Amino acid sequence: MDQSYEQIYHKQEKEYWWFVERRKTIIMLIKEISRNSRILEVGCSSGVLLNELKKSGFASENLLGIDISEKAVEAVKKNVHCNSIVMDAQHLEFPDESFDIIIASDCLEHLESDENALNNWFNVLKKGGQLLVFVPAFKFLWSYHDEINKHFRRYTSKELQVKLQNAGFNLIKTGYWNFSLFFPTLMIRLINNIAFRIFKLKRHSKSGDLKSLNPFINKLLIKLLHTETVLLRYIRFPLGVSTFCVAKK
Repeated sequence: MDQSYEQIYHKQEKEYWWFVERRKTIIMLIKEISRNSRILEVGCSSGVLLNELKKSGFASENLLGIDISEKAVEAVKKNVHCNSIVMDAQHLEFPDESFDIIIASDCLEHLESDENALNNWFNVLKKGGQLLVFVPAFKFLWSYHDEINKHFRRYTSKELQVKLQNAGFNLIKTGYWNFSLFFPTLMIRLINNIAFRIFKLKRHSKSGDLKSLNPFINKLLIKLLHTETVLLRYIRFPLGVSTFCVAKK
């Protein structure tokens, strides 16, 4: 991740609608998990999710975050008071069967070898342990936002499922997330990509899609996605800006 973008990311991730509702969705998806579970968050950023896991009943001594960024790890230690380590997500330096749950939200697409990473994550999970992965969906949604984030790829739900199964995981729940804004996102990104290609404009934004919003609009988007989070318990959306999998070792 670009360093200037990382600063913007850390400022936005606590209140920005996308992150707020994705965290709620993650906690909903692991709602039935024992509060004594040992959890690793891969790509923990400044630790906002770890803090919310603490609030939902998981003990801080059982929560561990890793990130490639030293700034992110220091922020976790300072603000969340959870264990955090600078570590490459492709090469986890933990003994086999160390964790009950691994959470990786918008991390796998940053890794050059996602297959090696998944094999490694499989090894450090306990037998019966679960992996929860969120990644950006559909290559045709590729935009400057992906470039500034230094993404290697976007996934279809099927592609993510196959990679998880190849690593040895059994699928529990799969689907797409942010169906509500899929078509507006598609239109905006297609128009922007065509415009920049035709007119050969230079892109100067360091924030990608992470732009400050009017608080009312931000709250409105949170409520919109929260409705989707509730529905996700009962239905599987056919499309979305992201795709996710819950898988078991």
